[in-house]
Amino acid sequence: MAESFQLDESTPAAKTTKQADTTPTVLDQLKAVVSKKVERQVIYIEVPERPGVLLKVSPNITQHQMKAWRRNAGEESKSGLDPLKFACSVIGHCTIGFEINGEEVADSDGTILTFASPEILEMTETTRPLPDCVRAFFGIDPHVEAAAVAIMEASGYGDTVEAVNPTRTSSTS
Repeated sequence: MAESFQLDESTPAAKTTKQADTTPTVLDQLKAVVSKKVERQVIYIEVPERPGVLLKVSPNITQHQMKAWRRNAGEESKSGLDPLKFACSVIGHCTIGFEINGEEVADSDGTILTFASPEILEMTETTRPLPDCVRAFFGIDPHVEAAAVAIMEASGYGDTVEAVNPTRTSSTS
């Protein structure tokens, strides 16, 4: 019958084993990194013709959303994609609030306003958030498209991903 062997916890070998058990492995490190939610930080977009007004935007856009917005802007239709309608979709769906002169805008109940809020629709004299309210809010169509491009860039569309050689040593060493 084989004898069971246990290390006395006061021996150096036991201490080394315990330390090794608490040191994260490379796999543990990768698991920790991958388990964290990947999300882009909120950005602020100036509305050029509205001094002091900023859109608070979440640039977290999925491929599924992009496809839906393009389809709603006529991508698969006979007349093709309407870039202004697409830009309004990007802005309207990504805007999570407004600021004026550094203060976030909320209604009387404390609810943060968006393009779908009755107060914003009323002040722009529109009834539909997309595309009407977004266009009226900006006032100039080129600024709508420029804001959408800024949101798309902040979301990562347009980022380049570089291939690297992990065996190459750094030029700083």
